[in-house]
Amino acid sequence: MSTNTTISHRRNAVGAFIENVRDRWATAPGWQRWTVYILLFVIALLLPSDSIGQFMSPYSDWASVLFFPIGTYVVLAIGLNVVVGQAGLLDLGYVAFFAIGGYTMAMFGTKLGLNFWEILIVGVLLSAVSGVVLGGPTLRLRGDYLAIVTLGFGEIVRQTAENTDSIGGPRGIAGIPHPPSIDGVQIFGVDIFHYGVLDPRPYYYLLVVVATAIIIFVKRWEKSRVGRAWAAIREDEDAAEVMGVPTFKFKLLAFAIGASIGGAMGVVWAGKTISINPNDFLFMLSATILAAVVLGGSGNIPGVILGAFLVAWLPERFRGLSEYRILVFGAALVALMIFRPEGLLPSRRRKAELAEGTGGMGSMGAEVPGPETQAAAEGAAK
Repeated sequence: MSTNTTISHRRNAVGAFIENVRDRWATAPGWQRWTVYILLFVIALLLPSDSIGQFMSPYSDWASVLFFPIGTYVVLAIGLNVVVGQAGLLDLGYVAFFAIGGYTMAMFGTKLGLNFWEILIVGVLLSAVSGVVLGGPTLRLRGDYLAIVTLGFGEIVRQTAENTDSIGGPRGIAGIPHPPSIDGVQIFGVDIFHYGVLDPRPYYYLLVVVATAIIIFVKRWEKSRVGRAWAAIREDEDAAEVMGVPTFKFKLLAFAIGASIGGAMGVVWAGKTISINPNDFLFMLSATILAAVVLGGSGNIPGVILGAFLVAWLPERFRGLSEYRILVFGAALVALMIFRPEGLLPSRRRKAELAEGTGGMGSMGAEVPGPETQAAAEGAAK
């Protein structure tokens, strides 16, 4: 039996198992679903346990790793998934919105003295407006051209921060205030509303709440008329426009929503880290988050969360291998893409798109042949 046949059989077995789980979930009554949701939320709150951290992150503080990079990557991946996975727009400058949220927290917190919750609202609004400003003149472009423009936008934001003395220049901004604390509320022996310097767990719990709210928000969009319009645009933008879908408006909305999620995460992250500088917002972060979305399963929130978790966790888990840990991380990503080219947990729609040869990401992947398409082409050539 050839290697390709073995890989295909393993891939089919995994796919059949996932489809079986999805079918059972689709027919599950409401109380079972809510039970699973509550259990997942409780598990997320229990993750900072030291007993879990001994295995998951033996070389670093597990609670700190849960906040950054794991929690941060998860939220950013959910936001980028709106743009890439649902609307099919390739954004290589997503880190710009993360930077806008971070600098909003830094400037409004240190200069104007606003509290965290006020700045969170401002950061979300400024990031959404930035998404509209970027999308307005550029969203008539497609594929590689759009990717280049968004990449440039990300670098423009970083270079502007680095060369503007009024916002700290290359030194950045220090002394960023923490969220306001409320002492005396304890869960699992942790004062969950005391936001200080030493204990990262309250920030992680805050991030869990923010991520939960974002997931609910995004899922409601996905199941609405807006989500159906995004899916139509991703599959075939020209056909969607002919059928009366205002494609530009919905693409602009996707950019604004994705940007606002990135900005919200920037505010939360800056409130924890105390100081920021332009080197915190390099292009590599955008590429890493995009890899998380594709690896997990573009267009499917559980898959995106899993992909972001793995991309953030694997380098920390193998930190003891020193310089070889990046080699192990890269090898793991290559292996996953060989066995699961559509992602670990792809949506059914994306899996069908990949089989049809669209690459599962609409026009930006339209020239990527799927397995069935490639097999048919080879058969025709013979």
